[in-house]
Amino acid sequence: MAVTVETLEKLERKIKLTLPATAIQSEVESRLRKLARTVKMDGFRPGKVPMNVVAQRYGYSVHYEVMNDKVGQAFASAANEAKLRVAGQPRITESDASPEGHMAFDAVFEVFPEVKIGDLSTAEIEKVSTEVTDAAIDKTVEILRKQRRSFAQRAQDAAVQDGDRVTVDFEGKVDGEPFEGGKASDFQFIVGDGQMLKEFEDATRGMKAGESKTFPLAFPAEYHGKDVAGKTADFMVTLKKVEAAHLPEVDGALAKSLGIADSSVDGLRADIRKNLEREVKYRLLSRNKQAVMDALVSKAELELPKSSVQAEVERLVEGARADLKQRGIKDAEKAPIPEDIFRPQAERRVRLGLVVAELVRANNLSAKPEQIKAHVDELSASYEKPAEVVRWYYSDNRRMAEVEAIVVENNVTEFVLAQAKVSEKSVSFDELMAQN
Repeated sequence: MAVTVETLEKLERKIKLTLPATAIQSEVESRLRKLARTVKMDGFRPGKVPMNVVAQRYGYSVHYEVMNDKVGQAFASAANEAKLRVAGQPRITESDASPEGHMAFDAVFEVFPEVKIGDLSTAEIEKVSTEVTDAAIDKTVEILRKQRRSFAQRAQDAAVQDGDRVTVDFEGKVDGEPFEGGKASDFQFIVGDGQMLKEFEDATRGMKAGESKTFPLAFPAEYHGKDVAGKTADFMVTLKKVEAAHLPEVDGALAKSLGIADSSVDGLRADIRKNLEREVKYRLLSRNKQAVMDALVSKAELELPKSSVQAEVERLVEGARADLKQRGIKDAEKAPIPEDIFRPQAERRVRLGLVVAELVRANNLSAKPEQIKAHVDELSASYEKPAEVVRWYYSDNRRMAEVEAIVVENNVTEFVLAQAKVSEKSVSFDELMAQN
């Protein structure tokens, strides 16, 4: 008998399912007989429990299992016969109108939408590019030197200046009362590195070992310490020690300490350039991919399945809870997290996923085995033992699925860029690296 599909609203559909009562009862009895052969109950030997006792103890749960299985099979069969692409799980309720000798159910569910993608040749996309300059390499060398700096105590009468490491005692009070985290002894920080709030660094500059000073410090409204955020504290700081920084020379010794094979400055700079170019490539790809996806979504028309959006909202909420737990927040699993704050993000993800899937299907943009292999090889190339990293990827289906998804996104990006109106824009290395 042909399946009748009723349209309720937009993507919502309903179909009626009927199951012969005798088939359900027969399956229940079959499962109970099978259960009776192994079930253990006080007062009976294994396999010798009377059927009426087994039915009394387990009949309800077995009947529930059979109903779930049979109704699920009937729904899957009906949806397949009607060629429906079901989104999410159906809501199945027993129907009052059951034919004689049958049990009837109503299955209400959503289907995936038809996705209409407009003319991509009218999409305007800004594609950015960046060059790794000598200045960028110089800046990286300076960062590496700073990471390997050493400190030596300065003369007793030396005034603190930027780059010095200072050791201080301090205590802060708000309205005359101390607060949590506002007091420390033998606390070290490097002046000018931004580790401390600006007022604290400003107060320390020019001080000499043995001196003390009091000063006001206004905490920003968004400061992580909730007790003092937006308030002004009075601090007393005592400077105990001043140490001057010494940066290593840019020479063969520095190159050797950084693992450069030929221990040369040229080799060091070449290695830095290679690493920066790799990072720039991925950042450009990410930024241009984002521009492509924005353009793609703007050109698509589709209804969103509510069930898919809700499932994505729940995933985002669970992700937020996991993040809170990782940060050591107590009772993170019970933290009140409003679902609505994630709904716009969830809707965008679902919309983008459906649009990309349609573009991939319509234009054969699936990831090919050679593309996946090339991407894994590229990801592994920067490691000391690439072959081991390659094996690590191929040993886990989840990791390989992530690689495949990236390759598909890259294919979509290239396809859309080839169709759209693309304007090229060069951005500085610093601008690109400053973006998250």
